[in-house]
Amino acid sequence: MTLHFISDLHLADDTPALNRLFLDTLAAWQGRIDGLYILGDLFEYWVGDDDDSPFLDEMLSAMRRFAETTPLYVMRGNRDFLFGAGFAQRSGATLLEEPCLIEAFGQPWLLCHGDALCTDDTAYQQFRAVSRSPAWQAAMLARPLAERHAIAAQARQQSEMAKQQNGLTPISDVTEQAVAALLDAHGWPTLIHGHTHRPATHWHRHGEHAAQRWVIQDWHGSAGGYLRLDENGLRALPLSA
Repeated sequence: MTLHFISDLHLADDTPALNRLFLDTLAAWQGRIDGLYILGDLFEYWVGDDDDSPFLDEMLSAMRRFAETTPLYVMRGNRDFLFGAGFAQRSGATLLEEPCLIEAFGQPWLLCHGDALCTDDTAYQQFRAVSRSPAWQAAMLARPLAERHAIAAQARQQSEMAKQQNGLTPISDVTEQAVAALLDAHGWPTLIHGHTHRPATHWHRHGEHAAQRWVIQDWHGSAGGYLRLDENGLRALPLSA
């Protein structure tokens, strides 16, 4: 068995190199692995399952072809939390709720996107709570598609400006307390997530408990990374065009 984990691709109609890397990666892995897990922020933003952008049709069609022979699992991220049944149908993917606990090689592995662990960012956590409510999502999806695109584009512009001005700030990383609470609730398995754009491996300990936390490499420009899980364990590997 071989499982691959990717996260934070942020694909968009103006990221042709990343889009090509994603398409080439799907083609290279199809039928050669036993499962692909995409742990959030596959797209830069997702304004609803009714989005008929040509760029999305190409990506989703490739995913559907991949899923015909290889299990494909997708978790919502902070950019594409509006994924619904329509996305699953168009992509052929199985949507995962987070956190998600899987078993492989006789061990438990805990999967999440990672944004819920950044509890020092109180403003974002407040928005996250509101935007995950059915009422908020229903109101957003009731807006015209063009209006939703305009809202998403504005949010993207504000996010990019904040990144340029501030870079990676401490509050955009996970907190030890949030990680420990999540691990404690699930019996301290190995934790795999993305979101923070800080690829690394960490050890977390609390009393008699200890567990590893793996942060997946984000994709940028024409390169990225993934985690490979097989009989030899978990490894971080690069991807490039």
